[in-house]
Amino acid sequence: MHAITKSDAAATDVFDSVRDYVAALERRGRLLRVAELDQDAYEATALAYRLIDRYGIEFAPAFLVERVKIGGRWIDGPVLANLYGRWPDEALLFGVPDVSDDYQAMYRAVIDALRARLDTAGNWRRIPPVEVSLPEAPCKEVINTGDAVDLERYAWLKNNPADAGRYVNMGAVFISDPAIGSNVGTYRCQVKGPRKMAINPEPGQHGWRILMAMKERGDKVAKVAVAVGPDPMTFCASSTKMANYLEDELEFAGGLRGRPLPVVKCQTCDIRVPAGSEFVIEGEVSLTEFEDEGPYGEMYGYLGPLKPGNFVMHITAITHRRNPWVLNSFTGLTCDMPRAPQMASNFFLYRKLIPGLTGLNSPRGANGVIVLAIDKKFPGEGMTAGQYVAANAGLNKVVIVVDKDLNILDPSQILHALGARWQPSASLLIPQTQMMMPDPSRPKWGLSSKMVIDATRQLPGEGGPKSWAPLNRQLLVDGAPGAFERVDARWEELLKDFRGG
Repeated sequence: MHAITKSDAAATDVFDSVRDYVAALERRGRLLRVAELDQDAYEATALAYRLIDRYGIEFAPAFLVERVKIGGRWIDGPVLANLYGRWPDEALLFGVPDVSDDYQAMYRAVIDALRARLDTAGNWRRIPPVEVSLPEAPCKEVINTGDAVDLERYAWLKNNPADAGRYVNMGAVFISDPAIGSNVGTYRCQVKGPRKMAINPEPGQHGWRILMAMKERGDKVAKVAVAVGPDPMTFCASSTKMANYLEDELEFAGGLRGRPLPVVKCQTCDIRVPAGSEFVIEGEVSLTEFEDEGPYGEMYGYLGPLKPGNFVMHITAITHRRNPWVLNSFTGLTCDMPRAPQMASNFFLYRKLIPGLTGLNSPRGANGVIVLAIDKKFPGEGMTAGQYVAANAGLNKVVIVVDKDLNILDPSQILHALGARWQPSASLLIPQTQMMMPDPSRPKWGLSSKMVIDATRQLPGEGGPKSWAPLNRQLLVDGAPGAFERVDARWEELLKDFRGG
């Protein structure tokens, strides 16, 4: 892999489509192209597992499959997966001038880049979208309505043998009501037929609240549109909690872009969707008739339950680009959502409550675990910081607080803190509180116990030792100035005969 030059980065500061972003990934050597895979034999799913087995979650490339076998027939894609979420890729996405493979440096650079998207009050900047005409909208290159609508003809995947069926699982679901308001959220959608699919907003999520409010008002249907493969910033706003209830996610997408998002009116309703999307699936969600949805392999990597009485969408139109791209999440496995805005949102929020906060990270593959780094000065600061974050009802079953000298992107350093700096007495168990994530260990929906682990160096006032022994590495830095620099300067020479991976 290589670093992108400043001039290259400037040309890719804003990606108007997912295609632009994937092209930039490919220039960095971050995209694997595959001619065909038999998904009746689950080869695409197996490839996703193997890439992560062989390269690790932080280094496995995005991949593109030109065509897939589904239901005994070969269907043209391409199908793309594993697109988002690694810090060098996030740096590319958010216009960091010099992108490298140094994860810690890219983490800091992305947080700094996103800080520039805040207003003077510390809130995300918002820029309203701008409507464009139909000829200016790539998502309108092909328009299917009436009997021409056939959702099943596209390369949506059934990820796992135990899943209930094929899924549209990387769409931005637009729900809008003139009186109540609107929401854009990423909810999985089970393909139920050529003109029907189920939609799964979890109870309490913003889309669910709007649909239930419309149902309680007596409405029979809700107009809904699903944009698949929108521009990356729209997908950021859709798949994270940047916006509060009834705030306009497309304004947040514009703020992330630094300019208005082009949108276009749907064919069969008044909803405006991102003009650069790969697909737009339009229809009506029944508020009187419901169907079972699932089971489905969930984000924790376990099979989720069948959902009785879920929402069903009757499709009235499908518009798309010529040769549209299908984006697929191998949920619980691949990296499918830009995580920097959510991470930055949490960091900027909690920094107001925790002045000494220096970093925040949710380790990959450890849903419900969050690690904070703080510049600790006084007794009790670690536990106080952890309690603020544990109060988040949506996430954070286990909150680990460490000192600022540790790299919170490195799991071995977190384990070091637990092994060498933490006493189990420096922890707080919360027996029961809100937890909205689909954690398979929960005995009751919506409830979980939580734990705060203060793995900072305990001060004498907290029962810690009178003094802490110095780190061996720091003793080397202090006692042998220049040792690292001399080895770095001879790196190529020292490794010239090394044949390792």
